[in-house]
Amino acid sequence: MALSDTAIKNAKPAEKPRKLFDGGGLYLLVVPSRAKYWRLKYRFGGKEKTLSFGVYPEVTLAAARNLRDEAHALLAAGVDPSEVRKEERAAQRDEAVRLEAAMRFSVDSDGALSIRLGVRRMNLSPSETAQLRAFLDATRTVLPKE
Repeated sequence: MALSDTAIKNAKPAEKPRKLFDGGGLYLLVVPSRAKYWRLKYRFGGKEKTLSFGVYPEVTLAAARNLRDEAHALLAAGVDPSEVRKEERAAQRDEAVRLEAAMRFSVDSDGALSIRLGVRRMNLSPSETAQLRAFLDATRTVLPKE
């Protein structure tokens, strides 16, 4: 029998974790600490696997069902959903590292320059910013163009 929002809200924790099944391998794991976790139980390559979708109520019943359907579509295409998730997380980490390594500049309304590289930050006063601009303008006329 499929789950309903009312059944989920009324699900009380027991001494041991328990599973409330919705269908298609989707279930809600209710743990003694009162947390409720969405999980998908599936088989890939002859092995049983579990995929986590998040915590109820942040992930609603409808959202969990959509995630289940997306995972089933990947399985039908011969792709392991957990591997797709690992690749997505690796791409997010790479993007975070790239953004962390990027140098960022900002100029305040009073003319102060702030340069950030990762967690390091250098702040220049308005007079120091003016000196830096003058230096860069001077080197622009001296250095050969490539």
